[in-house]
Amino acid sequence: MADTQTEKNLEMTLVEHLTELRSRLIKALLAILIFSVISYVFSDEIIDYLSRPVGELVFLSPAEAFITHIKVSLLAGVLLALPVVIYQFWRFLLPALKKNEKKFFLILMPSSLLLFYAGVLFCFFVVLPLGLNFLLDFGGAELEAMISLDFYISFLMTLLLPFGLIFQLPLILNLMIKLGIVSVETMTSMRKYVIVLIFVTGALLTPPDIITQSLLAGPLIVLFEGSLLIARIIN
Repeated sequence: MADTQTEKNLEMTLVEHLTELRSRLIKALLAILIFSVISYVFSDEIIDYLSRPVGELVFLSPAEAFITHIKVSLLAGVLLALPVVIYQFWRFLLPALKKNEKKFFLILMPSSLLLFYAGVLFCFFVVLPLGLNFLLDFGGAELEAMISLDFYISFLMTLLLPFGLIFQLPLILNLMIKLGIVSVETMTSMRKYVIVLIFVTGALLTPPDIITQSLLAGPLIVLFEGSLLIARIIN
C-alpha cells in the first residue's frame, strides 16, 4: 500500500510539472504572438529599416511581399518576446534549483539575453554592410543588382540568428568550466584546434564568401579568448 501511495504522489508531481510546463509554454507563445501582431502593424517600417544596407528591393511573385511581411513580423516578434521566453524558462526551472544555483542563473539569464542582442546588433551594423559590399562589388559596373525582398530577408535571418547564438560562447565555456567538464588549462592547450573549428563553423553558418566567414570567426576568436580570461579570473 505504501509503494502504491508513493507512486501516486510521484505521478501527481509529474502531472503538476507537465501542467506548469504547458502553462509556461503557452505564455511564451502568447508573448511571441502578441509581439508578432504588433510587429505586423509596423512591418512596412521594419522592412524599410532592414533594407537600408542593400537599398531598393523587388518582389518576384504576387504573394512574396505578403509572405515576407509575415516572416519579418515573426522574426521581430521572437526577438522582442525573447525576455519573456527566457523569464518563463527561468520560472519553470526555479523550484528545482538550490540557493547557490539560483544566484548563478540570476546572472546567467540576463547575460545570455544581452549577449544574444549584442550578436544580432553586431551582425546588422558591422557584418551585414561589409558582407553586402563585398558580394555586390562582384557585379561590376556593367551589372545592376536586383535583389528580391524574400531572398534578402532570408539572407538576413541566416546571419542575425547565428550571430546571436554564437555570442553565447563565453557563457557556455564558463559554464562548462564551472561544472568541471573542462578546465582552463585544457581549453588553452586546445586553442589552435578551437580556432580551426571556429572558421569551420563560420563557413557553415554564413554565406559562401571569405569576408562574411571571417567577420563571424574574428569576433568568435575574441569571445573565446575573453572567455578564457574571465574563467581565469573567476577561478
